[in-house]
Amino acid sequence: MTRLNALPPGASARVLELRGSEGMRRRLLDLGLTRGARVECLYASPWGDPTAYLVRGAVVALRGEEAGGVLLL
Repeated sequence: MTRLNALPPGASARVLELRGSEGMRRRLLDLGLTRGARVECLYASPWGDPTAYLVRGAVVALRGEEAGGVLLL
């Protein structure tokens, strides 16, 4: 088990669980990060934060703190 913010560019995994405040969990769910969803890390910004991810056909950018609440299989 790993966290989304540790996924290297070009790698993909499936969402296992969301952790964090209720507001943050709701935001991540609204972005399509539901249990079993495939997530691919596309690239990080030049300073490393935020990082772009492909989720259900949409590109979303998450900060490291936000992505750290997403546990992966």
